[in-house]
Amino acid sequence: MVLDLLVIGTAITLGPLHNSAFILLLASRRGVRQGLAFLLSWLANLIAVIAVVVLLTGGQPPARQSAPSTAGIAVKLAIGLALVLYGGYRHRRPPRPHGPPRWTARIDSASAFTAAALAWLLQPWGLVAAGAATALDADLSTPNDWLALTGYCLLATLSLIVMEMYVVWSPTVANARLNALRSWLEHHQEQLVVTLALLVGLWLSARSIYELVA
Repeated sequence: MVLDLLVIGTAITLGPLHNSAFILLLASRRGVRQGLAFLLSWLANLIAVIAVVVLLTGGQPPARQSAPSTAGIAVKLAIGLALVLYGGYRHRRPPRPHGPPRWTARIDSASAFTAAALAWLLQPWGLVAAGAATALDADLSTPNDWLALTGYCLLATLSLIVMEMYVVWSPTVANARLNALRSWLEHHQEQLVVTLALLVGLWLSARSIYELVA
């Protein structure tokens, strides 16, 4: 479980879409406040999903080869295969170039509530669902699994935390460097999306197949 959460959390935090949007928020007129609203909403979404899973399982992993255990593995396999197919499709048929989303023109006047809602919309829910399916195996009677779930949520938010702190402590330098990073992300967005989808999809598929046949 820990290794799967590490892979999924890393893929989430490296996603180019939400990181680009977050940098735009930080560069706006009330950037620190809007960034904090986005960050807290992002983290709260991850915690809420894990909390729902824990409530359903009662903090005890389902018995091995039981129906709930097999269902959880099947969900991870389905997500893995979907990511592989999506990555392959995007590689062969990348989307046509288009201008920035309409909301970027209104970023300066956006409220903290809008920034929080944007975090919910940009969350990669396929990967979040994979994390939730992995959390089915958490045994909350042991501190290690508590730490693993906490670490997963923080890891999936790490890029946002680092950028928010950077802007707070050194706003002038941070804004210049983060804008350069956003430009790089926009130019390499397609490659990053395809690479992350294929790598995580192959990992989840291979792990799930192994767990089903082992």
